[in-house]
Amino acid sequence: MQYNPLMSLILFDFDGVLADTLADMLRFAQEVCNELGVKHTVVQTDLSQLEEMSFAAFGRACGTPEDLVQEFVRRCMGKFAEKKSPPELFHGMGAVLRKLAKWHNLAVVTGNTSRNVHAFLEEHGLANCMDAVYGVDMPGSKAEKILKAKDQFGVEAGMVYMVGDSCSDIRAARQAGVNAIAVSWGHQSMSMLVRALPDLVVRVPGELIVAVRLIGRGSL
Repeated sequence: MQYNPLMSLILFDFDGVLADTLADMLRFAQEVCNELGVKHTVVQTDLSQLEEMSFAAFGRACGTPEDLVQEFVRRCMGKFAEKKSPPELFHGMGAVLRKLAKWHNLAVVTGNTSRNVHAFLEEHGLANCMDAVYGVDMPGSKAEKILKAKDQFGVEAGMVYMVGDSCSDIRAARQAGVNAIAVSWGHQSMSMLVRALPDLVVRVPGELIVAVRLIGRGSL
């Protein structure tokens, strides 16, 4: 596929930004805790108060012993892969992605697997909107994957936007020197997102179109 370096690059986190996976994440985490003998009742704050949004950090927040954290991660991801149908798309996000894809390069940078993301995109008819997926199965930190995407698409840092729902997404954008947009409908609390100082916070998917335009024009 040929990428257009004159177009902006918009990178999306997956869980909590595109995919409404909150209920699944809580349920699967509880199932895995039970399987591993971890005596913990999983609640939403285990996820929403994380400094780093990852399955490993989630497992630790649930009290998983360090020697079982990677097994917690493996089993949670396996449950997502085995789920009969991919998670729901956040309301309004499909129309936004289709519109953005006409004028920008789009990609996913996620702590989930590329396989799960591709299945989700196919299910919701969005495979043609995304030019690339950088999953947890690819080496490197989220910041390193942002930089890899920037280089692959040949886009200047000022024209790259990381759209996430966690403080760690915002920090990764900062480390990579790109713009950070936080969304309020994801897994992390608004108070934590604001403290991480994103360039902009959007409250509904439709605001993403305006957010990219405002940051790009330096109109904040």
